[in-house]
Amino acid sequence: MANQRPKHLNLFKIKLPLPGVVSLLHRMSGALLFVAIPLFLLTFQATLDSAESLEKVRLGLASPLAKLILISLLWGFLHHFFAGVRFLLMDAHVGLGLQEGRRSSMLVLIFSGVLTLLAGVWLW
Repeated sequence: MANQRPKHLNLFKIKLPLPGVVSLLHRMSGALLFVAIPLFLLTFQATLDSAESLEKVRLGLASPLAKLILISLLWGFLHHFFAGVRFLLMDAHVGLGLQEGRRSSMLVLIFSGVLTLLAGVWLW
């Protein structure tokens, strides 16, 4: 009997349900935040060195590219936070149904998007 399983899985042709997208974005935002830890630490160290280095950091963070990076890191944090709360509630057997899962996934995307947008407007 021949094996009928696919040999090549094209991830771009698979339509993930909304909870799957939120789960994937949760992993990606966690990786983004993990990679950004050295950037946070170096920036924090530079602000503590001297008044001149603090001013250099301030000027660097005023550039549009730095603001874009900060907004993307903020989105990563907010999405990771809200998706993490969603997963903790699911571990406590809250919202395990199909409709509740879709609704909580939508809320994660809405909350993280709206708060990122508001913080981006405030930051810019």
